[in-house]
Amino acid sequence: MSVDSWINETLYAAWGQRFKVKRELARVQSDFQDIGIFETYTHGRIMLLDGVVQITESDEFVYQEMIAHVPVLGHGAARNVLIIGAGDGGVLRRVLQHGSVERAVMVEIDGEVIRLSKEFLPGIAGDAWHDPRAEVIVGDGIDYVRRAPAAMFDAIIVDSTDPIGVGEVLFTDEFYENAARILTASGVIVNQCGVPAMQADELHDTSIRRARFFPHVGAYVAAVPTYVGGYMTLGFASKAPGFDQVPTDVIRTRAQAAGILGSTQYWTPEIHAGAFNLPPYISKHLPR
Repeated sequence: MSVDSWINETLYAAWGQRFKVKRELARVQSDFQDIGIFETYTHGRIMLLDGVVQITESDEFVYQEMIAHVPVLGHGAARNVLIIGAGDGGVLRRVLQHGSVERAVMVEIDGEVIRLSKEFLPGIAGDAWHDPRAEVIVGDGIDYVRRAPAAMFDAIIVDSTDPIGVGEVLFTDEFYENAARILTASGVIVNQCGVPAMQADELHDTSIRRARFFPHVGAYVAAVPTYVGGYMTLGFASKAPGFDQVPTDVIRTRAQAAGILGSTQYWTPEIHAGAFNLPPYISKHLPR
């Protein structure tokens, strides 16, 4: 790629954004998708999958902290955590910051995402790849969930692409039914449900599907600058009530015990509690 060129990300068919690029670091066509890693002037290094921005060094902490810390702290006693996707290692890193977590299994279908992240985005995962509590599997998350024993995990975190292409199977009835089966009685699952200003159907349809297998379904929000369209929703489904109603002081106590209080760039106990207070244009897409 020539110096000072641009990459364009087209979203929602008629809207997008672009980045001025210093250089292309990697471009690989894996068995599943086109993977590109670029060094930009404004956002550091960024990764695109099939032309869609997945992560940037400048704001990855927003999404990673909210998709990892909220379920672990909201649960309150998560010892075994399953991560599906998240091949850059950022979610794994945040989950392992919690000393209460005894085992974190990460299942990523595309080994090339892991390889390229280790080589070109090493700061995202840090030392998480070498943590003895981490079990990293290159494989199909659907198949892993299908085969896993019942009540094996306290929390499941799904960091996938939108429900098209390689990520589509992670939004099916079969997946959520098996997810419910392998979660403990107080278990919770969290996954990204898109930007509701432009992808309202994604939040609506996924919430209805989860509600077939979980008694408590909802969502919370995070403002990720490079996920175009405003708030991103992170949908949750839990077996026990109260996941979205843990008092701020309880969250603070749990975070202090975990050693993450004061170490985050976006997540705070107040942000955690407030993220569940949805504006009407978002909440109307959740099951009543």
